[in-house]
Amino acid sequence: MVANIHEVARRAGVSLGTVSHVLNHPELVAETTRQRVLRVINEIGFVRNGSARQLRIGTTQTIGLIVLDVSNPFFTEVAHGAEAAASEHGYLVILCNSGNSPDKEAHYLDALAEQRVAGMLIVPSVAYAPQSLRRETPVVLLDRLSKDANCCSVSVDDVAGGEMAGKHLLDAGHQRIAYLHGPFTNAQYIDRLEGLRHAVAQAGHDPNTVIVPLAAAADNAQAGGASVAAFCQIPDRPTAIFCGNDYLAVGVMHALAECGMVVPRDVALIGYDDIDLAAMFAVPLSTIRQPKYELGYAATELLLDEITQKEAHTHRQIVFRPELIVRESSRWHR
Repeated sequence: MVANIHEVARRAGVSLGTVSHVLNHPELVAETTRQRVLRVINEIGFVRNGSARQLRIGTTQTIGLIVLDVSNPFFTEVAHGAEAAASEHGYLVILCNSGNSPDKEAHYLDALAEQRVAGMLIVPSVAYAPQSLRRETPVVLLDRLSKDANCCSVSVDDVAGGEMAGKHLLDAGHQRIAYLHGPFTNAQYIDRLEGLRHAVAQAGHDPNTVIVPLAAAADNAQAGGASVAAFCQIPDRPTAIFCGNDYLAVGVMHALAECGMVVPRDVALIGYDDIDLAAMFAVPLSTIRQPKYELGYAATELLLDEITQKEAHTHRQIVFRPELIVRESSRWHR
């Protein structure tokens, strides 16, 4: 026997409309009737046809989440926050990994739109993802500040974060600081450098003399480790490294140890993000903490408000403030 809505109605002794109300608008059905219908649904194992419902209403109870790198623990925590908020409102999250590729990102935007998702959360591979904003499907930029008044965004003040890291290292007595960053297509690395430069200038020093930019080929631990060879070749080598994210710092710490350098005795190290493992490294990592879970949660709340409120929704740009977390890796002494 096929468990369908007709069989549910027949066994419960109600109309098809009543079964539909139980599934979609239970507040319209008397409690005793609703319980009788639900009992039949459980008995015969009925599962509603989501595709048919999608055809009727034009969207699904799903939202898309596109991140740059699912292997990065930062995005794992962001996704946890997004999933928690979505689940509270009866939505599912489809997670997509763009791999920092604009082409792959565009593919996922099209694929999610074809699946009739109710909305999209996107950590764009380029600064403001204009292609994602030219869509009928609601979009919220995640971990990026939107300059478009017609789009919500949730981000962190990365200039302030860079300044915190710089001031901490300067206060410890460092006169030369390497700034290890991923590709500058990610505007956050530029903002963090701006904050670092501001801290140096505020301390009365020349940022061009104190700061040594060091580019990694990617945002991951492998690229961070590979950058240590270039760091070791810098004349008047810096005594501190500020890594643009914790994932880079993981690779740096490992590569420094292989070169016989001790953190923080020989080189102080500070990261950015405060991933869960940062406090568990052999030398616990100092870092700039971002509210990762809260980023995902707040972005999803904004998206769901736009989905449900439509024209009544007001676009907002939420900016969180980061926090300096001092651990052993930056406890350097002159």
